[in-house]
Amino acid sequence: MDLDQTDMKLLKLLQEDATLSNKELSLKLHKSIAAIHERVKKLKSAGYIKKTVAILDRHKIGIGLISFSQVFLKAHTFEVLGEFEKEVSKFPEVMECYQMAGSYDFMLRIATKDMEAYHQFLRHKLAVLPHVNTVQTYFVLSETKSETAYHF
Repeated sequence: MDLDQTDMKLLKLLQEDATLSNKELSLKLHKSIAAIHERVKKLKSAGYIKKTVAILDRHKIGIGLISFSQVFLKAHTFEVLGEFEKEVSKFPEVMECYQMAGSYDFMLRIATKDMEAYHQFLRHKLAVLPHVNTVQTYFVLSETKSETAYHF
């Protein structure tokens, strides 16, 4: 699917505020409500819009600690990497998981209630996964910027 200027503008608007109604979008983009509805439907079916979510204030729901963990594995076969990804994806504490090039294998963004909750997560979930060699974790002191919208 090729994106035209209207599609691009539509995606930018929805990234900033996914609660905008088709009517509001149609007014901003100078298109009919039906045309906007069809475009959004096509963008969803083509995979441009993966899902629509509410972004919560983590402090208000008791998530007080964000950490980034570098994970080093003992082996790097296709099977080992896939098994690690499958298992770590099951943990609700893991918000993001990236396979990395460089001196470590994976970078995880982990959200927990506090240091004790992180400690329990590390000891009873992450560190006991097969093939995990070393975990090196960095704890967030403050958050300066956190964006969800891509700029294109």
